[in-house]
Amino acid sequence: MDLSKDKSIFLFDPYMFGFLNIFSRSEAQFPFQHNDGGRSAAGFKGGAGDCVVRSIAIAANLPYFQVYEDLRDANARYAQERDNKLSRLLNQRGSSPRNGNHRNVFHDYILAQGFEWVPTMKVGAGCQVHLRPDELPNGTLIVKVSKHLTAVIDGVMHDTHDPSRGGSRCVYGYYIKSR
Repeated sequence: MDLSKDKSIFLFDPYMFGFLNIFSRSEAQFPFQHNDGGRSAAGFKGGAGDCVVRSIAIAANLPYFQVYEDLRDANARYAQERDNKLSRLLNQRGSSPRNGNHRNVFHDYILAQGFEWVPTMKVGAGCQVHLRPDELPNGTLIVKVSKHLTAVIDGVMHDTHDPSRGGSRCVYGYYIKSR
């Protein structure tokens, strides 16, 4: 057999023997459902850093525009009533929730929608819970991961993208619907 003309009888796939690697694991992952929480139906266009509004609208089954306006009002109130770094930032950039919301503002709003907060990380303890179905309870959840919130309803992740990083993303805590 002549192998000198760019022909090869062996095809090597670096993942072919992945089962031999004791460090590789196949993590369970949530099924994913693309869901903008009603953003496009409310007339909003383009991209936005609106994961807080979107995840609350989805998990609390509220209209996107209502949550958007409620959080805009909450941001404005926070900026007026407080004198700290966050309030100055809100005064400077405006109270629009389009480009994100701070936990100091959205936490009480989510609790008022009938959710309770369950922390999953402790200082210095490392990651104990990951964004995958075998580590989170069933039900209606708003899950806090690094710089993002996502909704998980009855074992299905609802978001505009899959933030799970293949089941390896660390969960800081979650809000679970209690009533």
